[in-house]
Amino acid sequence: MQRRRFLKLAGLGVLGLSLGQGVSLGDPLKSKPNMVYILADDLGYGHLGCYGQKEIQTPNIDRMAEEGMRFTDHYAGSALCAPSRCVLMTGLHTGHCFIRNNKRLPVEGNVPIPADSQTIGKVLQRSGYITGAIGKWGLGYPGSEGDPVKQGFDHFFGYNCQRQAHSYYPDHLWRNDKKVMLQGNADGGKQDYSHDLLTAEALEFFRENHNRPFFLYVPYTIPHAAFQVPDLGMYADKSWGQVKKAIAAMITRMDRDIGKILGLLKKLQMDRQTLVIFTSDNGCAGGELLKSFNGSGILRGQKGTLYEGGLRSPMIARWPGMIAPGTVSDHVCGFQDMLVTFSDLGRAAVEKETDGISMVPTLLGKNDQKTHPYLYWELKDKRAVRMGRWKAVKTKETIELFDLYADISEKNDVSRQHPDIIAKMSRIMEEAHEDSAFFTWEYEGPVTEEKTRKSRR
Repeated sequence: MQRRRFLKLAGLGVLGLSLGQGVSLGDPLKSKPNMVYILADDLGYGHLGCYGQKEIQTPNIDRMAEEGMRFTDHYAGSALCAPSRCVLMTGLHTGHCFIRNNKRLPVEGNVPIPADSQTIGKVLQRSGYITGAIGKWGLGYPGSEGDPVKQGFDHFFGYNCQRQAHSYYPDHLWRNDKKVMLQGNADGGKQDYSHDLLTAEALEFFRENHNRPFFLYVPYTIPHAAFQVPDLGMYADKSWGQVKKAIAAMITRMDRDIGKILGLLKKLQMDRQTLVIFTSDNGCAGGELLKSFNGSGILRGQKGTLYEGGLRSPMIARWPGMIAPGTVSDHVCGFQDMLVTFSDLGRAAVEKETDGISMVPTLLGKNDQKTHPYLYWELKDKRAVRMGRWKAVKTKETIELFDLYADISEKNDVSRQHPDIIAKMSRIMEEAHEDSAFFTWEYEGPVTEEKTRKSRR
């Protein structure tokens, strides 16, 4: 289906998308703000104190919620790492974006996004921002067209490859296009804990760039398995199993370092000029991460599923003087909204269509927030749609319908009672999907949008 026809059928029209028309922010914003986007890995809706967690201590993230805005209905781009990050970076949902599943390559790295992709980094670079990505990338391999330094980031440090990020004691990381060997780890000594190195690099980024507008993307790897941490901290003497202690210690360590980030921004007198957002890349992973702390909270499902526990993500936004403290928003939003939100704040032109809607009005407490007619996800043979109070989940065999206002835990399938809603959801699932080269393509050189278009014919 042609993109513009899809947008018309969806009820948005082309004008409903951000095409570089910046939101008027009024007098409070006198200069381009700094923006920091912190992304946890596999952290569930139920892992944080401000979302109901009782055992894991997250005082700095909870303080972000007290000083800013906590979202109840924010969604990751997908229920898996790579496609979720693709949605985040490009502003296209999984019916339109290039990468829609995790996929191994015979090299260190992942399937690259196309060279001509529109990304948050590229959009903000054009508006004069210094851009950094510090953490786990997962949208290419070193030197490929998907390498972060070719996708709009002036500075990169961390894991280029998702599989390498399964260890917190890797033998190397990447700084831009250079491999950084961690000798202590390479020698088996496990001296360099990658998360600590990422935090140190992020703090240095702030020190070096505090005199110009910056965007820093910090995709941490905590609490993705393996569950490794230098010490168990306050949990060492708990009567828990070692894995449960390690998970808690990892999340609290990440929280500690978010406190360091907030503290340095304040010390450098940048906190009132800086929007900081914290969220997670998908729902809680299964196994101990799910069982030890009820990681999905009251939500059904987990990472890899299209139920709420696989898609709904905690999100907190803090911006002193701009975001009202202690506010809670039920605005239904997703990763596809971040590119247009950041572009509006940075007065940056968005040159290609996206599936996003700017969240700036919600963040600033204004009453003119546009809303999505629906949110859409696909993963292999599964589809899901959130439309107002309704959520549909489709597999090859069935399509279920849930009333999220009455049944946030998706326990009661009400599809038989609402055939009209099911029919509408089915049409949306057809209209929102475009074929992708990702499902048939084997790597044979640079990927372009032209190659993607050919796969749709």
